[in-house]
Amino acid sequence: MEALIAIGFLTILTSLLGIVLAIANSKLKVFEDPRIDVVQDMLPGTNCGVCGLPGCRLFAEEAVAGHVQPAECRVGGPETAAIVADFLGVDAGDIEKEVARLMCAGGSDVAIQMADYIGYPSCQSAAAVSGGSKGCRYGCIGFGDCEMICDYDAIVMSPTGLPIIDPENCTSCGDCVEICPKNIIELRPISQHLLVQCKSELEGDEILKLCRVACTACAKCVADAPQGLLKMKNNLPVINDELIHLQVPDAIKRCPTDAIVWVEGIQFGDTRLTGKKNVVR
Repeated sequence: MEALIAIGFLTILTSLLGIVLAIANSKLKVFEDPRIDVVQDMLPGTNCGVCGLPGCRLFAEEAVAGHVQPAECRVGGPETAAIVADFLGVDAGDIEKEVARLMCAGGSDVAIQMADYIGYPSCQSAAAVSGGSKGCRYGCIGFGDCEMICDYDAIVMSPTGLPIIDPENCTSCGDCVEICPKNIIELRPISQHLLVQCKSELEGDEILKLCRVACTACAKCVADAPQGLLKMKNNLPVINDELIHLQVPDAIKRCPTDAIVWVEGIQFGDTRLTGKKNVVR
């Protein structure tokens, strides 16, 4: 008899809990727009965070809600933005593409090696050993961590140990920027053609002993550029991003080492690939 009472009690309790859960589900259920799943499937699915959101799912939610423009998914590019915009019936937006740019031209043919690194062939590993074997402690180490982490075939290493970056394949995911221990790869707007390919804070003959293409802090580029576009900081010319629309090739003409360059396409840092240092195509 006691067993039957216990079973009956549990049956009633289970039924009551089921009813409570059903009511709670009905009252607390959050509607989710079915378009979110569709938009998520249209996105690259890399969850890279370049758009400023932690993943493609949240980007899809924000796009459906109208809080972000489809073009803000830079990894997807214009084609993905157009597909999403057409599906949602909104404007794709006009977000300028950013590409990874190399801020060092000191390949093995022009930069002094102070020691031979023997160990795991990784820039990060070499950097952990006294900053690497290159004389210029600001320069590219050259083991190609950036090439290995790039999922889009946008980077290959040159014979002199410098990354060659193809802006057409670059999705501005930022992986190469994060993995570089020397912080010499930066994401820049594709319309920015004027680049300072040197990070050394040394000046004059002191730095030229270590790298023949380093910036000597002569400030000729500052004098030749439109007023305010460049200024010297820590012995390097720094570009004012707010005035980048004033950029002109004249700023590079008197640079004695070609440390400041004008790029328009694939960014080279190797004379044997182009026939002329830092020329682009």
